[in-house]
Amino acid sequence: MADITGKKIAILTTNGVEQPELTEPKKAIESAGGTAVVVSPEEGSIQAMKGDWEHADHFDVDVTLASADASDYAGLVLPGGTLNADTVRIDENAQKFARAFFDAGKPVAAICHGLWILTEIGAAQGRTVTSFPSLTTDLKNAGARWVDESVVVSDGLVTSRTPDDLEDFNREFISLVEKA
Repeated sequence: MADITGKKIAILTTNGVEQPELTEPKKAIESAGGTAVVVSPEEGSIQAMKGDWEHADHFDVDVTLASADASDYAGLVLPGGTLNADTVRIDENAQKFARAFFDAGKPVAAICHGLWILTEIGAAQGRTVTSFPSLTTDLKNAGARWVDESVVVSDGLVTSRTPDDLEDFNREFISLVEKA
C-alpha cells in the first residue's frame, strides 16, 4: 500500500459533485496517510449529488478557493458531477488554482466530467486521457487523445471515466503522489 503520510491533497469541488467521486478519493488519500482538503468557491458546505438529479449528502468545505494556495498541496483531485464540473471550469479562481498544479508539475487526478476544466486551462493539450464519453469531443478539440479505458496516466495526470473506475483511479493517483 502506498504511503503519502504528511502530504495534503486538495479536492477542488462545489455544489453538484458526484458524491462517490468526492468521498472515495478522500478515503483513499486518508487511508494512505495523507490529508484530504475540500477546497471550494463556496463557504460552509456543499451539496453532493447521486447522478445529476438526486440530492445526496452535504459536505463541509475545509478551505475556500479564495484563500487556497496551490503551493500548500502535494496534489489535486478534480471530481465530476456535471453541475460541479461545469461550475468549476468557468470559475477564474478555480482555473488559476488548477493551472498552478500543472505549472508546478504536481500530480492531478480528474474523473468523469472533472476533466472539463482541463479544456479551459490548456492542460489537455498533448495528453492521453479518458473521461465520461460526452466530453470526448471537447477533449479532442482541446488537443487531447481520448481513449476508453478505466484509468489513464499521462504526464502527471490521472484520468478515469465514471465512479465504476474509482478503485483504479485512486490507486494510480496515490501512487503518483507517493513518488512525487
